[in-house]
Amino acid sequence: AVRLVESGGGLVQPGESLTLSCVASGFNFADVSMYWVRQVSGKGIEWVSTISSSGYLRNYPDSLKGRFTVSRDNAKKTLYLQLTDLKFEDTAMYYCSQDREGIVKGQGTQVTVSS
Repeated sequence: AVRLVESGGGLVQPGESLTLSCVASGFNFADVSMYWVRQVSGKGIEWVSTISSSGYLRNYPDSLKGRFTVSRDNAKKTLYLQLTDLKFEDTAMYYCSQDREGIVKGQGTQVTVSS
């Protein structure tokens, strides 16, 4: 069965950084594109990033370009998301997902930005 396990979230102040990780199992991780999505409590899923199977192609919403960086280590079956210059509005549950809509995703890791 597909399993995605996120970690690395936490409570940070504005301007600080975090790196999220997602360990995948149950499918051929190296063969598929992967996604990060996030969700604020009570709101819909927001797409955060896409990375191709090789890691060569990466996409982000214009609003997040320059602050978030997605990467992957196919040998470790692990997906990463580096978040920098965090803002209050980045507070959300972050999920790694097999799809942009967040249909197949892990349990999430909470990122809270607060002063």
